[in-house]
Amino acid sequence: MAGLSPRAPRYAGHVKKKRSKDYRQQGPVIRRGDQVQATTTDQRLLQGGSGSDWVHTDPWRVLRIQAEFVEGFGALAELGPAVSVFGSARTSKSDPMYEAAVELGRRLAEAGYATITGGGPGIMEAANKGAAEAGGVSVGLGIELPFEDSLNKWVSLGINFRYFFVRKVMFLKYAQGFVVMPGGFGTLDELFESLTLVQTRKMTRFPIVLFGSAYWSGLVDWLKGRMLADGYNSEADLGLIHVVDDVDRAVEIIVDDARHGGRGPSGAE
Repeated sequence: MAGLSPRAPRYAGHVKKKRSKDYRQQGPVIRRGDQVQATTTDQRLLQGGSGSDWVHTDPWRVLRIQAEFVEGFGALAELGPAVSVFGSARTSKSDPMYEAAVELGRRLAEAGYATITGGGPGIMEAANKGAAEAGGVSVGLGIELPFEDSLNKWVSLGINFRYFFVRKVMFLKYAQGFVVMPGGFGTLDELFESLTLVQTRKMTRFPIVLFGSAYWSGLVDWLKGRMLADGYNSEADLGLIHVVDDVDRAVEIIVDDARHGGRGPSGAE
């Protein structure tokens, strides 16, 4: 790739050590198996209690939430440069986007970045696979759901969260860029939250790459033709987004941003 010189990831131990399948499952992985309830922890938190029940439940939930933040911060404190990759859990291995995500994880590892995903199947699994096969750091930030109970086998550092909002903080805090591949509501949620935080200066500006113009062009056209035209956003807001179809170009955008004082290896804040 022109202008991009691969560099070894920051943590040589992760590069040189040959991992077994068992090794990939080590680390601060939290799983509760059959103890996961049919309703989610977020749902029980937000639906509220009846009468004075909250006195006995909600204050204690604060401690559980605090514990999740401590667990996440502790596990990821020494992660080093990283990129969060988002996309559908439903993408099949025969889909060209799956192989593109594998290549993305590989190229990020070669450029010195860990790959952070939601730890699930589909695009997430593919990006973790590429990072792991290239000897990079492969992070999975899972979420406890009634229909998903495990991290994919390519995760070398993984945490299962109970609360979506705690998990989102980890995606944002430890990433120097986002690459967003085709996905559903969850993917869009992560995309627009990051855009909102950067737009409102709650976070330092960092590159947000939409991968796959055929998928994202309709959304971008709507943002320009409707939202921008009606005055609800500015040109600068839309300038936060990069739409690409090439893996090398996606990585190049992130690396170039770091070289010019962004949040990457040469400009971390």
